[in-house]
Amino acid sequence: MNIFRLTADLMHLASIFILLLKIQKTRSCAGISFKSQLLYALVFITRYIDLFFYWVSLYNTLMKIFFIGSSLYIVYLMQVKFRATNDPVLDTFRIEYLLAPCALLALVANYAFTAQEILWAFSVYLEAGAILPQLFMLQRRGEAETITTHYLFALGAYRGLYLLNWIYRYWAEGYVDWIAWIAGLVQTGLYTDFFYIYYTKVLKGQKFELPA
Repeated sequence: MNIFRLTADLMHLASIFILLLKIQKTRSCAGISFKSQLLYALVFITRYIDLFFYWVSLYNTLMKIFFIGSSLYIVYLMQVKFRATNDPVLDTFRIEYLLAPCALLALVANYAFTAQEILWAFSVYLEAGAILPQLFMLQRRGEAETITTHYLFALGAYRGLYLLNWIYRYWAEGYVDWIAWIAGLVQTGLYTDFFYIYYTKVLKGQKFELPA
């Protein structure tokens, strides 16, 4: 554990709490991609399958339980409790174009050809692109509520801070994880345009709108 990873984990937690606050406060899922949330639930389930047979620490276990539980709860809210507020007309990204390549890549590029390692690799590859349905939906809407942009910023900051964590661990421990590093770079890169607009508009009190 180091300051970069701890801060990244806190930002990840913050992103989930912000999303839950948005849904519960507005009683609506408008502007939130159900497909992205479904992909994140799949990411956590496949990544943390070791929860049932591998102990690291209490912190690690509680975080895994929280991420699985919260992601499934968000899926429940969007698909059951507030289903009428979903935007299926705008949430049209074809997630099969993410799932199939990630599954194939996990079978080919992994650290060991075992079920656990393949599922872990799949979760890493899938997380890199899981935000795409949300960004695609945002592009189609052309604007977003401020609280939704805060959620996306916290989620993107979590990945950016993990890059700093990996750099620190490389120099301090000689830690190397090419799968996570490359996927993390791709994932952080997807937020570039969003970060720019967030900085130039939202932080200055303006409405988040994408250029026509």
